[in-house]
Amino acid sequence: MSQFLSILLLFLYTTIAAATGGKWDLLNSNIGITAMHMQLLPNDRVLIFDRTDFGASNLSLPDGKCRQDDNDIVLKKDCTAHSIEYDIRSNRVRPLMVLTDVWCSSGSLTADGSVVQTGGFNDGDHVVRVFKSCSTCDWNEIKNGLNQKRWYATNHLLPSGRQIIIGGRRQFNYEFYPKMTGSEKAYSLPFLVQTNDPNIENNLYPFVFLNTDGMLFIFANNRAILFDYSKNKVLRMFPQIPGGDPRSYPSTGSAVLLPLRLAQGDKIEVEVLVCGGAPKTAFLNAQKKIFDEALDTCGRIKISDPNPKWAMEKMPSARCMGDMLLLPTGEVLIINGVGSGSAGWEYGRNPVLSPVLYTPDKDGDRFKTLTASKIPRVYHSTAILVRDGRVLVGGSNPHIYYNFTNVLYPTELRLEAFSPPYLDPKLVRPKISTADSTTKFGYGDQLTINFYQFGHVDTSAVCVTMVSPSFNTHSFSMNQRLLILDGVVTTKAIAKAKYQVVVAAPANANIAPGKHYILFVVHQRIPSEGVWVQIG
Repeated sequence: MSQFLSILLLFLYTTIAAATGGKWDLLNSNIGITAMHMQLLPNDRVLIFDRTDFGASNLSLPDGKCRQDDNDIVLKKDCTAHSIEYDIRSNRVRPLMVLTDVWCSSGSLTADGSVVQTGGFNDGDHVVRVFKSCSTCDWNEIKNGLNQKRWYATNHLLPSGRQIIIGGRRQFNYEFYPKMTGSEKAYSLPFLVQTNDPNIENNLYPFVFLNTDGMLFIFANNRAILFDYSKNKVLRMFPQIPGGDPRSYPSTGSAVLLPLRLAQGDKIEVEVLVCGGAPKTAFLNAQKKIFDEALDTCGRIKISDPNPKWAMEKMPSARCMGDMLLLPTGEVLIINGVGSGSAGWEYGRNPVLSPVLYTPDKDGDRFKTLTASKIPRVYHSTAILVRDGRVLVGGSNPHIYYNFTNVLYPTELRLEAFSPPYLDPKLVRPKISTADSTTKFGYGDQLTINFYQFGHVDTSAVCVTMVSPSFNTHSFSMNQRLLILDGVVTTKAIAKAKYQVVVAAPANANIAPGKHYILFVVHQRIPSEGVWVQIG
């Protein structure tokens, strides 16, 4: 083979690999703060915040405003922002005023499109904060909105529209917001005591998912339960994940509720996937500058089975502090993280720069390694799906304060977008016709969605998915959910290159709590740009 032909084949191989492995774009070289928490809003803006006791950020508050906080351990008077609203369309940042410390907090998007965020550190640990989705809104803080301190807790939106807030550091209990009465208390959850190692506290930020029967799947450390929160009763203990290593903070794997296929009249299969993390020894060893290799396994369990068992799979590489995101195609993106060490200040090593795509319904090896980023995303990194199908990636502050020099991994203020392989410009995407498609509906309604698709259309390869925007922090996306609305799919051509698909909306709030979702038409695993819809 000639040298020229070898070079040509290498070029073609590299080009094809890049095209099928996704693409990275730098959106903003300095958003002013590090993105420790992110939530997409129904107006295509992103709420981002870090913590208030990092010291001064790189973004000033507007109009000479300053935050005065005598409880702050770094700056009593701080004239810089620690929260922003990022506008995806304009790529602009609007500084926001958060008064109390939101470090390692939790939250959820609610039915009216607001973010209700809870807890934090120091003077913020009992605070509830509300951010409404409008271009001029700012934080509204409710002191003593919580019964207990909530730091490293997990929130989930319930079918009733209330949030449940579970756990937190040295909090073996749960509570609700908003309160039904002024005297409503917190409720004990012994499972959090049983899964707590007092030397490591490795049951923080538990993985919580709403089951389709209205109960909660709660995973902490290496075990899980099915929990009836209304009766404070454990309904089922699931088997320990094989190997016995912890997967929740600070071992910090990640987890998703796999896509729910809403077949009419049939029982919905409900599966949870837990990936990565670090061995039990990793957190304590990292304090001694010994960095254990992260876990390279995923556990998958069908919690709707009468006798559920874990099925283990091996990832292409070990990963701790990775984020797992549901893509509109029903695939899972695993992104960010490190190959050794643990969560915590300066405890992560060997950044994993290449995302991995996991295809749940594929036979054989379900993993595919994608194009690498050039930016390490270690402790306090975030990732969220946005409406156009990209994934926004930000954050990384593995040490105290805004340190940009003389550290192994500097504080990261850059915001990137990762375009998964389905956004390859050579692929033809469906396009939803928003003018004549249903965007607001009730449970069980019939939905008619019109879309454009050029080229050959395989009507049997069309489905409609709904994705719940998640609150992402510390490698877990709270309230993340993807529904495949193909129970009664009918697809027909209604004009040149224009098609109509008819599906059934979710049957009840146990399957889809009432709020905003992003709806996609997917053809042959290529999604349209999403449209905002509202159910309930």
